[in-house]
Amino acid sequence: MNREDNPIYHEDDDAEELPVYAERPNKTAIKRDMLALRALGKRLAALHPSRLDEVPIDDTLRDAIVLARRLKKGALKRQFIFIEKLMRPLGAEEVDAIRDALDQIDQPHRDEVARLHQLEEWRDRLLAGDDALLNDIIAQYPAAERQHLRQLIRNAGREAAANKPPKSSRALFQYLNDLVG
Repeated sequence: MNREDNPIYHEDDDAEELPVYAERPNKTAIKRDMLALRALGKRLAALHPSRLDEVPIDDTLRDAIVLARRLKKGALKRQFIFIEKLMRPLGAEEVDAIRDALDQIDQPHRDEVARLHQLEEWRDRLLAGDDALLNDIIAQYPAAERQHLRQLIRNAGREAAANKPPKSSRALFQYLNDLVG
């Protein structure tokens, strides 16, 4: 078929134009969004009942989450799918508000974990013989007793050399925790 015989070809048409196809939603993106909502529902169900009141959700969703706490494995899976369906019509702002509220609730726990990791690092550095850190701790925390810290470090070194349980190492960690806490 040549140009003249083609019924959709017009001489006025620009030959450079590309055909326009109907756009449809990306199925992978839709599934990723659904799974994200389901995970958010699981985070909500894992919350302590008193903390659930701090999250901005409607009563229908709240009731579905409370019910999910009482269900067993098979029914629980279906309930999370239902919770996800309840959250689908929510706008991005509402979902972000729920996520922000959950992050705000989880933040004190993350801060405590970070603090404990810092104390573990200090203990390890002190046991490795970092006198600069010892001086910094003494300067930063006036209640710290240099002699007691050195004794705990010395005892922990002896216990490690003798393959004994790390009683003094734990005591050093506890002393640092009490000092900072």
